[in-house]
Amino acid sequence: MKSSLLFVIFSYMCISQSVLAQAPAPDLPQDFLSKEFHAGRRDSLRGRMPANSVTAVFAFPTRTFSNDVEYVYHQNPDLYYFTGYKEPHGMLLIFKEPQKDSSNNTYKELFFIQKRDAAAEQWTGRRIGIEGVKTILGIDHTYNGEQFQDYNIDLTKFEQILFEPFPADVADDRLAKGDLFDLMQQFREKAKIPEDYSKDKRYATGLYRQITGSLREVKTDEEMDLLRKAVEISCIGQLEVMKAVRADMSETEIQGLHEYVHKKYGAEEIGYPSIVGAGNNGCVLHYVDNNKTRVGQQLILMDVGAEYHGYTADVTRTIPANGKFSNEQKIIYNIVYQAQEEAFKKCKEGVSWQELNKTARDVVTEGLVKLGIAATKEEANKYYPHSLGHHIGLDVHDRNSSSKLKKGMVITIEPGIYIPDNSPCDKKWWGIAVRIEDDLLIKEKDYELLSSAAPRKVEDIEKAIAEKSALDDFVLPKLKSGKKGF
Repeated sequence: MKSSLLFVIFSYMCISQSVLAQAPAPDLPQDFLSKEFHAGRRDSLRGRMPANSVTAVFAFPTRTFSNDVEYVYHQNPDLYYFTGYKEPHGMLLIFKEPQKDSSNNTYKELFFIQKRDAAAEQWTGRRIGIEGVKTILGIDHTYNGEQFQDYNIDLTKFEQILFEPFPADVADDRLAKGDLFDLMQQFREKAKIPEDYSKDKRYATGLYRQITGSLREVKTDEEMDLLRKAVEISCIGQLEVMKAVRADMSETEIQGLHEYVHKKYGAEEIGYPSIVGAGNNGCVLHYVDNNKTRVGQQLILMDVGAEYHGYTADVTRTIPANGKFSNEQKIIYNIVYQAQEEAFKKCKEGVSWQELNKTARDVVTEGLVKLGIAATKEEANKYYPHSLGHHIGLDVHDRNSSSKLKKGMVITIEPGIYIPDNSPCDKKWWGIAVRIEDDLLIKEKDYELLSSAAPRKVEDIEKAIAEKSALDDFVLPKLKSGKKGF
């Protein structure tokens, strides 16, 4: 009797410790999205789904970085949006109408996740497990992934099945039952989804995008708390780099300064690969090599955004490495600035992206023609080859479904001019690349400029560069090994 009692006590302690291990610790961030937020998003999705339908949301696959090492895992933003779950090998099923299990219990959603595994967790980190999901994320009907195969559910009875198109590169871990590969295969089998499902309206991948886009394009107050922090961190990074920049710095070092500031403020990741392009490198729109060893007297285009608890900012500033804009640099910069200002004036609910794009493009093309850089507006378009902006949120180019602005959307406005070396214009313009990108919250009659903490005007940028930086005295010893690099 005594030994049995001890066993019960020991078992209870183990269970309690397991649950407590998943609870938010006092030394971890306390401002993650709440379980009530995620439950509300699931209810909103359910409210938009057609009758007699089910939505399936899968975790993103893991990706190999090198041999047996994986990239840092990034969750499918949709699954994170609806659950708060950050681990791989998960599948969420959301039903339009309540369902009954074999014991006549009612449920409206099912969640299958990777199971706890002490040996695996020693290598790759703690897993939240079923009890953690129920306790912290508030999803009661949660099961280990390997249980889905035998779970009694008839998915063929639903008139529509909503899901994202299946990725083609999901690896099958034959030693792990219930991994993402298994969940997808078993889901397809249970729902009788054919290999080519693109033309069958029952398998509603387009409707899935439309509904999730309509949800995610308008931010809640809870989301805005995180987006504001991501934007503020990114702006402080821009400002501190302005103060610290020197002509003898490399693009890599400048990138590192930005990302150090992000980490200092608790941003877990960057929202996209950082772009730091000096001179002609800035003309490459998604330049990510960042390997120029000396930025010299050129402009530096810095498109860098912090990701905070899944939400990413997107802020770009273009600055002179030597502290002063040249006459030509200033002229091009101010055209871009004016294009952005004119677009700002139109930002409010009901305005179309098409109108915003035209407003900014007219300013840019007229300016380039007036300078003689382009002979016509059509020719000028090659120096401004992208659109004006996009939504931000859980993705840097966030999911959306509307062509017009709505109250609560968060967007970027980012006109630019890029004049590569050897362009058919006066040589004095070669290698000048300018983009100014800001993040805006759309309101009913106007907007809120979220990224105002990063200087935008020529004189304000030059003033910031002249200020002393906390990093000025941060000097490391020179490397003694290898050939000359930085």
